[in-house]
Amino acid sequence: MNVLVVNAGSSSLKYQLLNTDTREVFAKGNCERIGIDGSFIGHEENGVKDKLEVELPDHRTAIKHVFDILKTVDAPIEGIGHRVVQGGWYFPESAVVTDETLGWVREVAPLAPLHNYAEADVIEICREMFPELGNVIVPDTAFHYNMPEKAWRYAIPRDVVDKYHVRKYGAHGTSHRYIWRTVNEFLGGDVHKLVSCHLGSGASLCAIEDGKCMDTTMGLTPLDGLIMGTRCGTVDPATVFYLSRVAGMSIDEIDTMMNKQSGLLAVSAKSSDSRDIEEGANNGDANCQMAMDMFYYRTSQLIAEMAASMEGVDTMAYTAGIGENSVTMRAGVAERLGWLGVEIDPELNKIRSDEPRVISTPDSKIKVLVVPTNEELMIALDVEELLGK
Repeated sequence: MNVLVVNAGSSSLKYQLLNTDTREVFAKGNCERIGIDGSFIGHEENGVKDKLEVELPDHRTAIKHVFDILKTVDAPIEGIGHRVVQGGWYFPESAVVTDETLGWVREVAPLAPLHNYAEADVIEICREMFPELGNVIVPDTAFHYNMPEKAWRYAIPRDVVDKYHVRKYGAHGTSHRYIWRTVNEFLGGDVHKLVSCHLGSGASLCAIEDGKCMDTTMGLTPLDGLIMGTRCGTVDPATVFYLSRVAGMSIDEIDTMMNKQSGLLAVSAKSSDSRDIEEGANNGDANCQMAMDMFYYRTSQLIAEMAASMEGVDTMAYTAGIGENSVTMRAGVAERLGWLGVEIDPELNKIRSDEPRVISTPDSKIKVLVVPTNEELMIALDVEELLGK
């Protein structure tokens, strides 16, 4: 089945057209700076990259351009899958788009306002332009929906939880689900308790026991948990009250600070990109070294927490930008898990590949892998399953 996968952000729209049987990617690209001067589409097809400078005042215009571009591709679209950041309390799994399910995406948008509103608009546009094509919503939160209540519930009054739907929703669920599936296939089903480590500019861990999410590090929003590129991760909630009262900062200012000015960027005082930080640390930059040390410390700490939620762990998998590409970061985290029985082979860790691979030693009590994620394929497979083609 030929599936168009769409991922709409506040000012961007990523797309990929692929086949679920052959796994071939026919074309992919990104509409950038939507609603901003200097907008363009970066398109790739048959290994050839092209930059198209076009005015993109809104997502409607962007998706129309995408469909026009894809008309020349010899792969007619048979279904459309939409990555939705926040499924809230409505989506325990992916769902076919109807008036009702589209309404749910808008209803939970206050939990992810920068993404859900844009995603809902794009879904609506796709339905209008191609009413004959089925559309499927694939929420990032769905995989975490049925985690145990002791994991998702916050220790705040029940009436607040019930009225405002305040709970742990998590994120990166589609990636974690893909990692579980791929690791199981790669290891012949000999996996029961996996910690999936999605380490990129956004980062989260997921404890997966026999295919079910038991816990994850992101919370009500993707701000919680690990130290990320520009996000602070877990901090004392009273920090917000303190900065409001003492520094006179508004809620919006604190929100911006914690989401866009914190994390590795804040600690390193240099960059949110782990590659820049590694380079800085290698050149003796103490702030960059501290950023790396804090990343190792916090990530290893929360891996242990995920293991505790399952009362054990037999497998770990690194994925996403840092997890797939940074030899140094993988080693730094693993070294702090030696007490748990983690031991990686330095030579295996250096190997670069687009395929899943084991990097732990034969004596390691926990098998450690590097697994390139493929959220687009996971979304496309959901589309195929739900549309029945």
